[in-house]
Amino acid sequence: MASLPSADTPLNQHSLQALEQWLQSLGATRSNQDPCDWVWEQPAWSALLRLDQQDLGVIWTSEQPTRSCSYPYGLTREDVESALRLGP
Repeated sequence: MASLPSADTPLNQHSLQALEQWLQSLGATRSNQDPCDWVWEQPAWSALLRLDQQDLGVIWTSEQPTRSCSYPYGLTREDVESALRLGP
């Protein structure tokens, strides 16, 4: 596998292959129903990550009410990953 761009690189400067590699490195798995969807399971929550055209959509599921948001591809991978790791 090719190496990822540096963490301070905006997501819109990543190839689709690099975005998929990044999601895999987080431990997310591609959905069997839709290749744009990825599921990321954590002990306290799970997230459905969607690679949309304009942004990275996220729907968190946990004991709390479902929460969703989106992250523009202009944000750095480091910033998005930090926000994702915070969970819902």
